[in-house]
Amino acid sequence: MANFSNKDKEQRGYFKRYRKKICFFCKGKIDDIDYKDLNLLRRFMNDKGKIKPRRVTGTCTQHQRKLAGAIKRAREIALLKYPVK
Repeated sequence: MANFSNKDKEQRGYFKRYRKKICFFCKGKIDDIDYKDLNLLRRFMNDKGKIKPRRVTGTCTQHQRKLAGAIKRAREIALLKYPVK
């Protein structure tokens, strides 16, 4: 097996370049995340009811914290389901 340098690997297509994800809330200039907006909250949850991580959704840190709080609040008052184990 041949050893390739990083430059050779890059030219051969071993490394994929990904576009940086932009925060949905920053792009739409949404300041408050409402716990009653279930369609928006479900967008950031998987089918089992877990909150998707930042690296998957592309949200910024501040909005991810607000989003998690809104999802947890909606779960507490039974608007959303808890994660299935």
